[in-house]
Amino acid sequence: MLSPEDNQLLSQTGPGTPMGELFRRFWLPAALSAELVSDGAPLRLRILSEDLVAFRDSHGQVGIVQAYCSHKLAPLFFGRNEDCGLRCVYHGWKFDTDGNCVDVPNVPDLKDADSLKRKVGLKAYPTREAGGVVWIYMGPADRVARLPEFEWTLAPSGHTHVSRWLQRSNWAQGMEGEIDSSHISFLHRQMVRDEESSPFAPVVLAGADGSPVMTLEETPYGYRYGARRNHVSGDFYWRITHWLVPMYSLIASQEFPRGGRAWVPVDDNHVMAFGYNYRADRPFTAQECAYIENGNAFPPRIHRGAYQLPDGYVIDTYLPLANKGNDYLIDRAMQKRVNYTGIYGINEQDRALQENMAGSAAASGAVDRSREHLVYSDVPAITARRILLKMARDLVAGSEPYAAAHGEIYRVRALGALSPAAELHQFLEAFARESMVIY
Repeated sequence: MLSPEDNQLLSQTGPGTPMGELFRRFWLPAALSAELVSDGAPLRLRILSEDLVAFRDSHGQVGIVQAYCSHKLAPLFFGRNEDCGLRCVYHGWKFDTDGNCVDVPNVPDLKDADSLKRKVGLKAYPTREAGGVVWIYMGPADRVARLPEFEWTLAPSGHTHVSRWLQRSNWAQGMEGEIDSSHISFLHRQMVRDEESSPFAPVVLAGADGSPVMTLEETPYGYRYGARRNHVSGDFYWRITHWLVPMYSLIASQEFPRGGRAWVPVDDNHVMAFGYNYRADRPFTAQECAYIENGNAFPPRIHRGAYQLPDGYVIDTYLPLANKGNDYLIDRAMQKRVNYTGIYGINEQDRALQENMAGSAAASGAVDRSREHLVYSDVPAITARRILLKMARDLVAGSEPYAAAHGEIYRVRALGALSPAAELHQFLEAFARESMVIY
């Protein structure tokens, strides 16, 4: 369990908070590249409790700037994206992707206008695009991080499928679910193996042994851990999962496609989940993309929509169809005969638990971790918490995070396989080529 003080430190990521400052030292996924069209509609975002709008200008450059015009604080979402800038429709002030004010047409004196433009620019953050994602850096300008060199961000076009959706919980609840290998034997257990569920081999293989033997090794990027389960063949089923600071996962898989998730705090009550699937061997087929999008795993069943946050600000996002308001479409008959929960998809099963944990509806948005009773299989979550809390405190003390400046250390691959090896190092030696990505 965590003390209330440590729980607050872990959970809160707004401006000026230690964890928020740590997140701001890294490039973070902000939106999908496909969501932004040159001279198209702006996109409303909230990231780390800051209200922002993203837009792609006439030359294809993406800008992410503060959400309100610096004149009278009118919302720039309603602006005109034209001629390499976003123009506020209230009084015509125009801003480029770097936040510079380039036109103030309601100021008649040209000399006054030029002087004014130099003073009234918007806060703007650097952006880059990789892996079908628009990335944002919100930290100090003199310490711009390196993009994490994930295999999926370096893959050729067509080899990666990315998605995003809103989860109504604190960011840490989603992130911790990613690195919990024990729960798949229960929450995601299939009682009937049918055509729709059969591609999820790790869930089926893991279901027979709900008490994995865990071996965790810390690394410069976070850690990797092996979850070893007994298997009916007599061998062991190993799942090698990576957790990468500050909130990425690479989830074990026996073959391509592989992938994981990123958990970007919207505020302390909401998190934007980014799902990435990729193939290093070949491009995805249309059939494979359609399967990914059917809601059985990640992403869940979603629809495009605007979502009003509790304080009234609206973001543009993808909203899960199965949610708290409809009890995640739980089917009690299905629960008795088809799967463990009676809930359709893997993420829908996750969110049903993570969005409804004790204390998660409080103002802080975070589960009350002081009430937990953790066990051996919770070592991955315990370790991630410890690493993050130390990194946040070290940053306050003046020590910058190593991983933020070394994107190359993210070149690793998750793995799941049957093996006679009883020790993690033996398994990794046997599968060395599969567990490291070298370019």
